[in-house]
Amino acid sequence: MSPESPDLIQLNGEPARAEDLRWLVQTNYGHFTAMQVREGCVRGLDLHLDRLEFATRELFGTTLDRERVRDYLRRAIGAEARPLALRVSVFSRALDRDHMTAAVQPDVLILVSTPAFTPPTPLRLKSFPYARDLASIKHVGTFSLFHYRRLAQQAGFDDAVFVDETRCISEGPIWNIGFADVHGVVWPDAPRLTGVSMQLLQAGLARNGVPSTTRSIALHELPQFLAAFFTNSRTAVRPIACIDEVEFAVDAALSARLTRCYETNPWERV
Repeated sequence: MSPESPDLIQLNGEPARAEDLRWLVQTNYGHFTAMQVREGCVRGLDLHLDRLEFATRELFGTTLDRERVRDYLRRAIGAEARPLALRVSVFSRALDRDHMTAAVQPDVLILVSTPAFTPPTPLRLKSFPYARDLASIKHVGTFSLFHYRRLAQQAGFDDAVFVDETRCISEGPIWNIGFADVHGVVWPDAPRLTGVSMQLLQAGLARNGVPSTTRSIALHELPQFLAAFFTNSRTAVRPIACIDEVEFAVDAALSARLTRCYETNPWERV
């Protein structure tokens, strides 16, 4: 089994059939969240459910029953004790692509996989001017995200990082970015997804008395920061070695401290 190839696919709590997935493939309209599971528990479970509820209202004009989703999660996890990676996608087979205003019943698709290993090597990033549509929603429109990653790698970097029309940092393709200065941690203030891992890290920083602020960060301001890091559901903290020609110190002690702050968030039983 290759990393993160699905071991199990369920639709509304039952094994998914090929015909059940045709609508999602053809229309590609929906949203999702990704989470790590350990012995039936998830860090930030309520944050993931909040995300799914909010996006369902925005995209489908209806509510999503949290307990229904938790029941589907429990069915997907079953008695598995090994680490799992789950992707929970919400779409609607009832949606009429020609008449998009009617509220429709959402469908919940869960993919269960073996977690992929992410190497701890620092990332080298290339900046690109780009902003996701509906940046506050983790929607399934990911073509541009991976296209810019490809362009960055063709230029000799590991990944892309996005800047807005004022050349201020916003986010990475599938992760949030943070910076460290002499005062604490600084997060970009720009249109971006408020990632669950970012929220957990912010909560852990506050719990441990580490100052954390949000402000605009222009590309020309990058040299003032001591370090930079990325965070997402797969990797709580990964150092960033450079953005374009600006290099950052790779501080193992800082990464360890940030990781400890993140890990103060409890695992929640599904």
